[in-house]
Amino acid sequence: FFVRIFLQFSFSIKKQQQDVLGFLEANKIEFEEKDIAANEENRKWMRENVPEDSRPASGNPLPPRLFNDKPLCPHGALRGDFGSLRSAAH
Repeated sequence: FFVRIFLQFSFSIKKQQQDVLGFLEANKIEFEEKDIAANEENRKWMRENVPEDSRPASGNPLPPRLFNDKPLCPHGALRGDFGSLRSAAH
């Protein structure tokens, strides 16, 4: 399967992004990085496609966000944050 990961290169969220990338690489999961800081179209797509149950109470969802249209597990497609990825992988 293939995962699109939306990133923003910011020091405040760098550790989370490193954890996500490390997890994907360690598990040999093919992925494509999408920078939302440098590309407004990527930012808009990410914000529009974050599931309702993964949205913050206020403001916009922040990266890292993962999207995959193919099921990673019996529960369906992955769309969410690093916690969603860990849950789907177990």
